[in-house]
Amino acid sequence: MQLKSIITASVIAVLLTASSASIAGLKVGDKAPNFSLKDQNNLTHTLSDYEGQWIILYFYPKDDTPGCTTQACDFRDAVKRIIASKAEVFGLSLDSVASHKLFAEKFNLPFSLLADETGEVSKLYDSLRNLWFYKVAKRNTFIVGPKGNIAKIYLSVDPKTHSEMVLSDLSSLQKAAGKP
Repeated sequence: MQLKSIITASVIAVLLTASSASIAGLKVGDKAPNFSLKDQNNLTHTLSDYEGQWIILYFYPKDDTPGCTTQACDFRDAVKRIIASKAEVFGLSLDSVASHKLFAEKFNLPFSLLADETGEVSKLYDSLRNLWFYKVAKRNTFIVGPKGNIAKIYLSVDPKTHSEMVLSDLSSLQKAAGKP
């Protein structure tokens, strides 16, 4: 029994270490990695197509789970203010286009959910949690400025209050840039 407890504790320690790795590869000011992904309506979105706009790119683990639903609905409820800020919001997870479609319809999400089924984009943004047999996106968010550079990085956010923090920071970033 003691050996089983030691093995279990060791596995948990390894998983926690793997899941809490910091975003050492990306920092504010870096060019945001470009991507091309399909949304819940099977439309392709390429980051470089949005040059000149502010982009909020939030990564989340799984469609229709409690924390992810809270976060998506938080952004849904703030979307009019985000649009008024001349910004575009995208949710991104490893779920499929079909899963995103069901999730978006169930909760009336008026923004694009991007399907990163291979995890390649999540990995580019150091937002992939790889637990050997199971991969999910970490709950990280990036604000990308009009020139395509990362303006703000959020790690392990609170799904309940995150959109307010993003909107506040977006406003400050836009003011500092001198224009929306």
